[in-house]
Amino acid sequence: MIDKNKDIDFMRYAIDEARIAAEMDEVPVGCVIIKGNLVIARAHNLRETRNDPTAHAEILALRAAGAVLSSRRLTGTTVYVTVEPCPMCMSAIMLAGVERLVYGAKDSVAGAVVSQLNLPNEPAFRHEIRVTGGIMEEECSAMIADFFKGIRI
Repeated sequence: MIDKNKDIDFMRYAIDEARIAAEMDEVPVGCVIIKGNLVIARAHNLRETRNDPTAHAEILALRAAGAVLSSRRLTGTTVYVTVEPCPMCMSAIMLAGVERLVYGAKDSVAGAVVSQLNLPNEPAFRHEIRVTGGIMEEECSAMIADFFKGIRI
């Protein structure tokens, strides 16, 4: 059974990570990974800081969770991310065997869950993942919009 209050609580941690990214002039995306009721990994975008096109919040959090669990398989985990994952991140989430994905805002440009692609239903992955979208969507969307609004002025 999905506990919306629990989802909101964990999304707040992801939003905290996104705020850190924004303070660093990174696209404000934050991610936390939980197992049971414990946060086992947290990260924010570091693409500009590291000059690394793969340093998305989700990828960094997946790497950290793998280290914590001493496994590439993240069975029984939930990923909370402020923005719908891109194709690279959604592929990595599914290949890691994550049980559930919870995201805040949709990404109309590169979203790979519902907006542009629907990778959770792609049979090539052979992995079922439960997806919940729209948790704290307004706050997550506003962070992204404010960030890009500031760049385009």
